[in-house]
Amino acid sequence: MRLLILGTGGMANSHAKAFADIGGVDLVAAVDVDPARAGAFAETHGIANIFTSLDEAIAWGAFDAVANVTPDKAHHPTTLALIAAGKHVFCEKPLAEDYAKADEMATAAEKSGLINMVNLTYRNVAPLQKAREMVLAGKIGTVRHIEASYLQSWLVSKAWGDWATESKWLWRLSTKHGSNGVLGDVGIHILDFASCGAGSDVERVSARLKTFDKAPGNKIGEYDLDANDSFTMTAEFDNGAMGVIHASRWATGHLNELRLRMHGDKGAIEVIHTPDGSTLRVCLGEDVDKGIWKDVAAGVVPTNYQRFADAVASGISGDPDFRHAAGLQKVLDLAIVSGEKRREMAV
Repeated sequence: MRLLILGTGGMANSHAKAFADIGGVDLVAAVDVDPARAGAFAETHGIANIFTSLDEAIAWGAFDAVANVTPDKAHHPTTLALIAAGKHVFCEKPLAEDYAKADEMATAAEKSGLINMVNLTYRNVAPLQKAREMVLAGKIGTVRHIEASYLQSWLVSKAWGDWATESKWLWRLSTKHGSNGVLGDVGIHILDFASCGAGSDVERVSARLKTFDKAPGNKIGEYDLDANDSFTMTAEFDNGAMGVIHASRWATGHLNELRLRMHGDKGAIEVIHTPDGSTLRVCLGEDVDKGIWKDVAAGVVPTNYQRFADAVASGISGDPDFRHAAGLQKVLDLAIVSGEKRREMAV
């Protein structure tokens, strides 16, 4: 597979390193509107060809697939252009800024027959995949209640740098810079984490979103700090379970933690993922009566990068695909409407 990297910012380095380690994948080109950044990126990763526009790269055409690591608002136009050019696409999340655009992208990909996947990175967490396997096998019986959270603390911690002085954080707090706040940034991750683990999609949602004061006049330079910082969501899944999903950038003491608890009529499962690692615990069988939890080994799973390469090689599209990501975006869009109208929304 001849792979082109579109967008050479911070996350692109993760894509380049991951794909370079996969046999049969050749990094053949890099595209960025900033020639200096593209050049430095290409030199770091041993990439021979550099372009400053996607049109130039498409005209060149000597590539099979693309890792689209552009800013969120650029995913829609660039991906549609790539599909029209007959290129397989591995797109960063979120697929698009809203459901209408995401649906258009998913429909175009489906009609083309091209491989299309979205980099929902926490699919790489082995305990999540093991938990899903156990739920679908009926190990905890009928799922009744789901709890999911994504907690970050970069608004109250300098563990990742000073957000008030760095554009890579400030844009995430500003709607005019394309941010949908914590809901759009990590909400899609925890929504996917919950629905993947439960093997079930959300069909009804009610949400509340909150933006806290962060600076005088809630403005720093060109950035209006108006994007939501925290959200809480109640959800009903299509398997009948009720769920509570929440996320925040104000979760002091939690650098980057995803947690999922699923309770069924025969047992329960808990998945925790942090920068230090992942754990899977279960309460099953006789242990239910005494509330005893035991650790379970989850092994390892192929990464999204590997599964995309495998999908291109086999011609069989992998999961999560564009249609799945569009469905997640629909839930997030409705969560915003729910917060504004103060009522439950049907997906």
